[in-house]
Amino acid sequence: MRKGWLIPVAAAAAVLLLSGCGLGGDGGAGEDVDASGEVKGKVTFQTWALQPKFTDYVQGVIDAFEAAYPGTEVEWLDQPGDGYSDKVLSQAAGGSLPDVVNLPPDFVLPLVQQGMLLDIEGADDKLNADYVTGGIDAYRYTGHNGVYAYPWYLNTDVNYWNTELLAKYGLDPAKLPTTVDELIAQARTMKKESGGEVYLMSRKPELGDLANAGVPIMAEDGKSFVFNTPEAAAVLDKYRAAFAEGLMPRDVLTDKYAGNAELFNSGTVAWTTGGGNYITSLATDNPTLAPKVIPSPAMGTPPLYAQGLSVASGSKNLPTAMALARWVTNAENQAAFAHLVNIFPSTKASANDPFFAQSDGTPSGDAKVIAFTSLAQARMLQPVEVTGAMSDIVKQQISLAISGDASSQEALDAAVEQCDKLIGQ
Repeated sequence: MRKGWLIPVAAAAAVLLLSGCGLGGDGGAGEDVDASGEVKGKVTFQTWALQPKFTDYVQGVIDAFEAAYPGTEVEWLDQPGDGYSDKVLSQAAGGSLPDVVNLPPDFVLPLVQQGMLLDIEGADDKLNADYVTGGIDAYRYTGHNGVYAYPWYLNTDVNYWNTELLAKYGLDPAKLPTTVDELIAQARTMKKESGGEVYLMSRKPELGDLANAGVPIMAEDGKSFVFNTPEAAAVLDKYRAAFAEGLMPRDVLTDKYAGNAELFNSGTVAWTTGGGNYITSLATDNPTLAPKVIPSPAMGTPPLYAQGLSVASGSKNLPTAMALARWVTNAENQAAFAHLVNIFPSTKASANDPFFAQSDGTPSGDAKVIAFTSLAQARMLQPVEVTGAMSDIVKQQISLAISGDASSQEALDAAVEQCDKLIGQ
């Protein structure tokens, strides 16, 4: 799974607005579109950094599509990982957006705002019956009716625990914490038993933690932020008290912070989070640590990471574009992809596939099943409207609250005020 999918969508929208050319294709947000018709003719299909590693897989899917629909032709375009968002925006502004294009949810927003993507929900009445709710909802946008991509492949986070450290410092690996309060209580035990040499907690809260506590992040109209509530302040207060008690490394608030995963890998902390494939890669990257690690479900609502296939509203061949997007994201083709790379399919039919639903009894197999079953509840916890600049502001203010340099409420108020100014721009 690619990380760092969040981009400054407000800036991206501005690029489209200023470009002027190629905007407002037929069948965008709020318009009824007839995508029915014979599946034939040529369409373009763009993926994101799948060549050369997955060339054989993707070409095989395309060849099978063309065989199933005689008279069709798919031109496959694959773009490098770096600069992909800029490439898509350039294509959109120039009127050359591919018929079917691989996009994560945050890349989609500026295109939806300009009416450049097809409302899949309005054009495909089987969408909600065939794909998991979380994957579909990842492509819904405040202020815009509809769904703007078929969910393709998904992932989520799982908790990982160092059982050796837990047992050594007074904790029972069979009684892992399932809430923040339980986590803090066990962190207190670990600090006491280790003399402060090893930590259970090693990360400060972020917007996703507030969302997980039931705090709304944005107003319903998507035009302002509302996460400066007493409930949000109470979440920060818990972490503030834990930090003051020495239950987290002091560097967690500074530029010297190595990162939760790195501290876990070094044996300094006993808990981290990662995708369902983390423990598999750990067996290669840190074979000494891997046998000591066990997984458990994420606390609260699992975060969702999604990739999807959008259809350009200005496509000259909507029936074939829709059919291709459906074909690539069907249960069979998604399952075949998941056998090649550690991702999970977005189709409801995949729930019955033993490859995902049954563990082989190893921690790696358990993690895979935990991650896959968690997808039924997984949601995107941070709105796509949150830009990189906004995220930096929130992190800075949360650090002030956790360190005690500002009250939790003051920090949240400041974060909301500053983020509102940015979203207004």
